[in-house]
Amino acid sequence: MVEVTSSAVSVILPVLNEEDYLEQAVSAILKQDFQGLLEVILAIGPSRDRTLEIAKSLSEKDSRVKIVDNPTGRTAAGLNLAIAKSIHPIIVRVDGHANIPSNYISIAVKLLNDTGAVNVGGVMAAEGVTSFEKAVARAMRSPLGVGAAKFHTGGEAGETDTVYLGVFKKEALTAVNGFDEHFTRAQDWELNFRLRQAGGKIYFDPRLTVTYRPRKSLAALAKQYFEYGRWRRVVARTHKGTINARYLAPPFTVVGTSISLVLGLFNPIFFIPAGVYATFLIFASATIGKSLKERFYLPAILLVMHMSWGVGFITSTRRFLR
Repeated sequence: MVEVTSSAVSVILPVLNEEDYLEQAVSAILKQDFQGLLEVILAIGPSRDRTLEIAKSLSEKDSRVKIVDNPTGRTAAGLNLAIAKSIHPIIVRVDGHANIPSNYISIAVKLLNDTGAVNVGGVMAAEGVTSFEKAVARAMRSPLGVGAAKFHTGGEAGETDTVYLGVFKKEALTAVNGFDEHFTRAQDWELNFRLRQAGGKIYFDPRLTVTYRPRKSLAALAKQYFEYGRWRRVVARTHKGTINARYLAPPFTVVGTSISLVLGLFNPIFFIPAGVYATFLIFASATIGKSLKERFYLPAILLVMHMSWGVGFITSTRRFLR
């Protein structure tokens, strides 16, 4: 067990349509080896399944579990509502479909104490159940799928620009007015940017590994990555100078491949760039995949992830700004 300075934490979860994973997520939180006080606040959106019923059952079984209504169902709004209801000085963000290891909170609190950071976090460890989900998880944890972001691929502990989920000093959150509810996606990155602008340190540690369940179909994956691309451009427009080559790679791929396919109809030589990208997809799939089924699914998965993110970025107009 990790020794930590005695403290108290509020674990907050924005929850919407999570009947498959909510009980498991909350159980993992309540089984933490953390020795301080702990409360769990579920911000429940208007779910179409048994999420609210399960949440009420969890609250009845353990008084540490509390419920707050999140009428809009939006993630940032739910997080802010949960923060407002919290009573402890450290805020631990967890998702309704995530699963944290038993030493997650104790390690994170110790890191806050030792590093002076205002937010610490680790790896979004995607793990699938079906063959398709496992292939998506491979893509999400590979630089060939999502780039070299530490919170996807891992790396050495140290200061960084953003982390997955996060364990925050509440005073730092309230000082920057919490999560920006304008952002449907990318609210974590945007918040961490404002925390850094205010002089705070964001710290990554690979020991903080959180199990994440990927999307179950290509359609759901396409929607997810389209929204990622769309809202990452909103962040770039809101905070000038925050874009880099990793974020520009998907839109350039979309434009370059599209031009190649169109011009190739008039002169086959112009098919070469599209052919190079197709070769990359096959090579990446063979490299990332660990089974025949995964390698079969991965070309389509990588294509959908890259193109959806790129199209979302390109089509994100200024109307999405505040």
